[in-house]
Amino acid sequence: MRSMTVAVKLAAFLMMAPAVFAAGTKGDPAKGKVIVDQVCAACHGADGNSVASANPSLAGQHPEYIVKQLQEFKAQKRKNPVMLGMATPLSAADMANVAAYYSQQTPKAKGASNKELIEAGKKIYRGGIASKNVPACMACHGPSGSGIPGQYPRLSSQHASYTSAQLTAFRVGERANNQVMSEIAAKLSDQEIKAVSEYIQAIH
Repeated sequence: MRSMTVAVKLAAFLMMAPAVFAAGTKGDPAKGKVIVDQVCAACHGADGNSVASANPSLAGQHPEYIVKQLQEFKAQKRKNPVMLGMATPLSAADMANVAAYYSQQTPKAKGASNKELIEAGKKIYRGGIASKNVPACMACHGPSGSGIPGQYPRLSSQHASYTSAQLTAFRVGERANNQVMSEIAAKLSDQEIKAVSEYIQAIH
């Protein structure tokens, strides 16, 4: 019954996703690069491949998703003091421009570190955890972690520590801007979060 509930919510989210993620404005990558160089590059990298694992890599991320997150940082639906300060001055056009620029950059592979942990994460990512009614991550984010433009974000090659931090934040309620992810993360143990995060970093 619980698995059916999660499936129904996933389906409902999929149907409303285009409206939720709609950027409304087509971005200009050239204008976005100017903003990135002045504001974003220090944390996320000039080419969207961040060096610090606490900061997400944005290269190749779907523009709709980037815009949505910036909007929610600005509206404080997603809490982060640093990003609130960065997003607040941005107009809708600025957000679209930044998103357009980063979406055109090429994500860099980060490779594997713990093969045993990655194998455990692969099982969760591709098959879910039936005993906990946890759906497979690839059901929304795709087998290769590429996501679905306008619906679900790209995950592949993301820093494991960043993904782990976000799943933990969803689990404990520190991040609450996606109900489906909050409900899924609530069922994951620390070790399961670590494993799936390591696998996500390894896929490219």
